[in-house]
Amino acid sequence: MTVVLAIVLAVAVIGIALLVAAGIWLFRDGTPRAARGSGNQLEEELRRAQTELRRARQLASLTDTFDLDELLSRVLQAAAVGAEADAAAVVLWTEGEPPLIKSMNLGPDEALPLLGAWRPEGSSRAVTIRYRFPGDSVGIDGVQMGVLLPLSADPDPPLGTVAVFWRRAADEPKDDQLAELEDLARTAGRAIENARRFGELRELADRDPLSGLHNRRYFHETLAHEVKRAHRYDRRLALIFFDLDDFKAINEEIGHLGGDGVLAEVAQRLRSVVRGADIPCRVGGDEFAVILPESSLDEAETFFQRLQLALAGQPIGRIPTLQVSAGIAELARDDDSTSLFRRVDQALYRAKRSGKGKVVAADEPEER
Repeated sequence: MTVVLAIVLAVAVIGIALLVAAGIWLFRDGTPRAARGSGNQLEEELRRAQTELRRARQLASLTDTFDLDELLSRVLQAAAVGAEADAAAVVLWTEGEPPLIKSMNLGPDEALPLLGAWRPEGSSRAVTIRYRFPGDSVGIDGVQMGVLLPLSADPDPPLGTVAVFWRRAADEPKDDQLAELEDLARTAGRAIENARRFGELRELADRDPLSGLHNRRYFHETLAHEVKRAHRYDRRLALIFFDLDDFKAINEEIGHLGGDGVLAEVAQRLRSVVRGADIPCRVGGDEFAVILPESSLDEAETFFQRLQLALAGQPIGRIPTLQVSAGIAELARDDDSTSLFRRVDQALYRAKRSGKGKVVAADEPEER
């Protein structure tokens, strides 16, 4: 046993001695022999790998969101960082609509003149522009140079332009930086097109096909959001819920297709009296609701009066007069979206019992 232990110790000592000798030989002058003359190369390879990883992450981040505003923010950030620029902007063109502009470290009013009326073609690549302004200098914050690129969504024509700007004297971007920007613009173009299509599909899913108003699902989701917002910022919020009086008799008189036409016309006249911030919805059948942000109970009642005038202005199809009954309510401190809707629903029920063309407030004492 002692002999075996001695042999093991001897082998260990010899192994350690060999390792020490190898270390002395490898690091004789403080630098590993295998790494001599290649340190700069390794550093360059590491830097290149880090750059490629950053680019891959930035491009991947453009494909994991369908929120257009968030997507454009990521495009601007990636473009400015990749080009080491001072500012960035993107403009999206839609036929018949004003351009959509989003910028970073640059005001929208400043961005559009810099982008000019340049409408890139499908084969366009990066364009470098040196800006000159009246006078001897461009000012301390004036943009001096920019690079414009088309946002391509092959095979479709470009959707718009993405640009980076320098407020300081700078050399034109190097070839690798331009290649990175062009790669970013191509990926961003496809991502923006996907986000737009997703938005169109979401809009269709949120719309009632008959009336063109928002549907029941959208109503309840939005009501919950608006209630939380009103509580958070201590804002007022009102809700009106109404339906058509004697709609069953109208369907029996003119048929269901005629009844659908009446509902579509009611929706059209409802849209004519809402404000920009109001949210009109068709909740189901002949029931409609309007969310009224920043509104009181009195303003909800005034809205009902405007709606009545719009409906009574002229006949709807073969219906000479059309009346609606409504319940209205204002958000209380202890309300959530469910309790607020329950209160306004009960108010509508009371309005229907009290006669045609009536509006009843949720907290109003019931008449005997």
